[in-house]
Amino acid sequence: MTDEGEFRVGDVLKVACPFTRTRVAGGLKRDHVALEWPWWRPDRDSRFLHWNGVVALGIDADTRVWHETELFRTDPPPEHLRPGRVCRVGVPPTVVHVTAVDRFDPPLVTGWLPRPRLAVRVLPRGVSYRVPADSRLDGTDYGIDPGDGTPFTFDLLFRPYAFLEPGDEVADAAGRAWRFDGAWDWHAFDGEDTRGGPEWPLALLTRSGAPCGPDGTAAVSGATAAGSHQETLRHWALLTEATPAQHGTPGPGFSSP
Repeated sequence: MTDEGEFRVGDVLKVACPFTRTRVAGGLKRDHVALEWPWWRPDRDSRFLHWNGVVALGIDADTRVWHETELFRTDPPPEHLRPGRVCRVGVPPTVVHVTAVDRFDPPLVTGWLPRPRLAVRVLPRGVSYRVPADSRLDGTDYGIDPGDGTPFTFDLLFRPYAFLEPGDEVADAAGRAWRFDGAWDWHAFDGEDTRGGPEWPLALLTRSGAPCGPDGTAAVSGATAAGSHQETLRHWALLTEATPAQHGTPGPGFSSP
């Protein structure tokens, strides 16, 4: 994946970043290790935010190992790092799922360059997004800016409902009309219970607010001729070992597989 516009909530990706030489900027703290960041540069035009060239990587304060949402790793591991020591930092190939995609126009002023235009929020395999009352994650996922100069690579492993576009309207096999706003974000026009999601096969009614042509209609009908919403969810859960969420809460149309 190279186009910033290609990311969607629900995507299952493999992300990696080559390990790059850097230096420890501070000792091992209770919940982070500070490194001179090799890929950004200070934003001299930022009037109020001034970045010192250092990025903190998360460590679990209790176990002193990498925090479960931290993607970056150091070589050697953090317990061997000392101030001023040369090390390497990067992301080993890691399976993640996308929890949110935020775009900024104009780009955010952060104190460093490039200024972020896109934030792709992800969680690694085995970690589900939870609201603060339910998890020590405190609703935290991990933000990646694919255009910030960090040499990330992204491989799309699975996109649930890749044959639909956000805003599509469909009719399901039970005769109910739905609007698709994301993989786990379904809205039934009849206002009835959305748990369980639409019944396959689906018939595409509109796209971009207009009736869809035969090619799009055939593609959706063909893609849903076999299988089900729940099978799609189970395949996603098998890849991610997680529970899907929409804006931090279980999305409409979801029931545990």
